[in-house]
Amino acid sequence: MPIPATPPEKMSFWEHLQELRVRIVRSLLIVAVVFAVTYAYRFKLWIWAQKPFLDAMAHQTGKAVSTLDPFAFTDLTEPFFSMMRLSLWAAAFLSAPFLFYQLWAFIRPGLLPKERRLVIPFVVVTSGCFLAGSAFAYTQAFKFLGDILFQEAAAAGLRANLHASDYLDLFISTTLITGVMFELPVLFFFLARFRIVTARSMLKYWRHATMAILIFSAFFTPGDVVVTTIFFSVVLLALYFLSVIVAWLAAPRQPR
Repeated sequence: MPIPATPPEKMSFWEHLQELRVRIVRSLLIVAVVFAVTYAYRFKLWIWAQKPFLDAMAHQTGKAVSTLDPFAFTDLTEPFFSMMRLSLWAAAFLSAPFLFYQLWAFIRPGLLPKERRLVIPFVVVTSGCFLAGSAFAYTQAFKFLGDILFQEAAAAGLRANLHASDYLDLFISTTLITGVMFELPVLFFFLARFRIVTARSMLKYWRHATMAILIFSAFFTPGDVVVTTIFFSVVLLALYFLSVIVAWLAAPRQPR
């Protein structure tokens, strides 16, 4: 006879709160350590963050990137806080593997021993999906968004005089939202693993999922432009159908 799996550890409500506090404190500490490094390179990070927009601006104006200088400030504290915010978010992105490990460590007591051995694949896959989404935003999505948003200004002959803080709002939100979007297959892996959803039900309700994706894109994608909403909706829909395959592979097999 097969040996029954060991039941998950029993933890009280206060023990769960204590565990959550430990994981949050450790996450904040590692982000603070990485922030000390990223802040030292804040000006290089700023040059790196500008590049997608400057490339789009050069494409629309026909000028060389080196000749473009679209950013200005009207508040003396704006450059300081903008560079600090950029450094903080860069630290959070670089700390992603550790942060996902802390998430796994928090839910680990409620898992079976066989499931606990998935810690390394979980951290690698979740970190990889998040960073891949952020890289996609930086190389493709933000370039597309910059082209669309700057096209009208270039056609009207307007001169760019942008605030760094406003630009960072757009840049950070785009990379962060896209990184979270790429976690969709991981989410459906666990939903399928715990028998909450199945690949068949996902295919059955794909029209409902499409409507939900359109609503999500309309509310959360940066820039009040229909084209960007459609662009991110197509990306999310592609991730949804990829998640169907993941859910089919992750579904527990019924015993004979």
